[in-house]
Amino acid sequence: MSDTSTVKEAISKLRHEIERHNRMYYIEAKPEISDYEFDRLLEKLIALEKQYPELVTPDSPSQRVGGTITRNFPAVQHSEPMLSLANTYSLGEVEDFYNRVTKLLALESVYEQEMVAELKFDGVAVSLLYRDGLLVRGATRGDGFQGDDITANIKTIATVPLRLSETGESVSEQRKATVEVRGEVFMRKDDFERLNESRPEEDRFANPRNATAGTLKLQDSAEVAKRRMYFVAYWLKGVGGESTAHFERLELLQQLGFYTGGNYRLCRSLDDIGKFIGKWSEKRWKLPFETDGVVLKLNDVRQWEKLGATAKSPRWAIAYKYPAQQAETVLRDVVFQVGRLGTITPVAELEPVRLAGSTVSRSTLHNFDEMERLGVMLHDRVVIEKSGEVIPKVISVVLDKRPREAMPVAIPHVCPECATPLLKPENEVSWYCPNEQECPAQIRGRILHFASRDAMDIKTLGRALVDQLVDVGLVRDVSDLYFLQEPQLERLERMGRKSAQNLLRALDESREKSYDRLLYALGIRHVGRATARELAKAYPSLEELMQAGEEELSTVPDIGPSIAWSIRDFFSRPSIPALIEKLRDAGLQLKASGQSALVNRNFEGISVIFTGTLERYGREKASEMVVERGGRITGSVSKKTGLLVAGKEPGSKLEKARKLGVRVITEEEFEAML
Repeated sequence: MSDTSTVKEAISKLRHEIERHNRMYYIEAKPEISDYEFDRLLEKLIALEKQYPELVTPDSPSQRVGGTITRNFPAVQHSEPMLSLANTYSLGEVEDFYNRVTKLLALESVYEQEMVAELKFDGVAVSLLYRDGLLVRGATRGDGFQGDDITANIKTIATVPLRLSETGESVSEQRKATVEVRGEVFMRKDDFERLNESRPEEDRFANPRNATAGTLKLQDSAEVAKRRMYFVAYWLKGVGGESTAHFERLELLQQLGFYTGGNYRLCRSLDDIGKFIGKWSEKRWKLPFETDGVVLKLNDVRQWEKLGATAKSPRWAIAYKYPAQQAETVLRDVVFQVGRLGTITPVAELEPVRLAGSTVSRSTLHNFDEMERLGVMLHDRVVIEKSGEVIPKVISVVLDKRPREAMPVAIPHVCPECATPLLKPENEVSWYCPNEQECPAQIRGRILHFASRDAMDIKTLGRALVDQLVDVGLVRDVSDLYFLQEPQLERLERMGRKSAQNLLRALDESREKSYDRLLYALGIRHVGRATARELAKAYPSLEELMQAGEEELSTVPDIGPSIAWSIRDFFSRPSIPALIEKLRDAGLQLKASGQSALVNRNFEGISVIFTGTLERYGREKASEMVVERGGRITGSVSKKTGLLVAGKEPGSKLEKARKLGVRVITEEEFEAML
């Protein structure tokens, strides 16, 4: 093709064909061609655009493959706040909300009382901005007032139109103005499972929402493109008049080319709302994506401004959250696992049962004291629950169904891995295996902890490989990792030359990890990431830390006598000097580098503690942001604690903080402080 106009026509046809197949696959769920055939079409388009770069346009499907590297994500202001919704957990509270809205507005007509019920997608809220029909910006919710510009990553999502559809004359005209669309980015269950299967076991995401949040903040958009994500739209501004009802706006979003989920309903009474919530209580488990509730919004958008909002949530909408799912099953057996610190943890093996959309066959029993509190016996019928719909746990025994063959659980007195007699330290609930140098389970656990994401982040070093390295005697402690040779690794099962080279490359990269991360990676009992950072500040080199006494260590912020003793005990062990020397020879960072500049001083002099699950940040990221702003992270609540940030399902720390008069804030308030 030498004629440019002919090439332009061919490219245009390819683009339309690819976008049509995109829509058929992602939105209509009626694919007409195979993935292979689709990839061939895309490859053909990319090849033509490389040959004729002057014909590349911002809305070309080729722009979805990524490739942009973003070193940082600039902050952008939202046109109006992206508030989070207030949660409710009972139909009674839903009725209170409905009656409150009716009373506040003194509603009379049926139309004004209409509510739109939508499934609550468990994802990450984002805002999309279009000008003259083209996508120009994608941003995270952030603190509600400003978020991060993640446009390059947003463009990789197939259900985000790069150009608004021109369906309908009125839509076609109005789409030329500035249009804002808000919605949720999420990951389907099957795509989430595939992503996790490709990662080392200890580096896997807890749930699809965490995977989505982490993916959207990746700096390499080409990597983002590999992880299939979806966008569901639920808010529109700039198309249709200001009086256009919310239900009609959802219809407009579909005309513009957006995926809206389709599972929403116009409710004209409380009875309609109750039926919708009841319908999806069980039906939601058959959906290909995670949903944890129903969102209710007043349909009359004209009344939204009149109702206004609190500091955190709009008064015209609410989220109903489904209660935690429970199931009854049979306890087949109890096995005992050995952790990296020798802790013995009982794990229940259950008759497989469906719970919250998945089959559960194992559940933690936490410790021996918890087993005694539950009074659990083998062959008992037990009730299990998924906390946050992720982690299954045994919550009770059905005593009136206890079978005759029920028998007490045999409590081990020796380590199930190395047969060493177990010990129970004073004032602790757990039993321990004291054979830390020879117990295979502890050796494996220490290596996995050392390689974990928050520690040395040694990618490709998963559980199966660690098991092999320990079993064949190539690795006895973490320092041995840095002296592995390619021929040794190639002889292991499922370890070819490329896999061996990938591991050695990951080990090389870990040599550059910071000194405080190394302190955490060493696995000293009671020394988490926050404590490791405080130790690195107080003792800028490992040599200085090794020489510090208990009394001196106790003067470091948030390090009490028990942690000080644990640190001294660790460094006084005969094996540790040789281990440290080998790590030094391997080129690891045994000293602190120059202190980085603070982002700001908003947390200066404040000790902060987190409890519960944070929705927008991982605990590690939130801690780093506090430190970057002059604050300190603590592990336990005391009178010296300056601030407690309470996320979802907060633990006992919240009650203790309130008793001590410690200031408690929400995650939204925490974001504002940042």
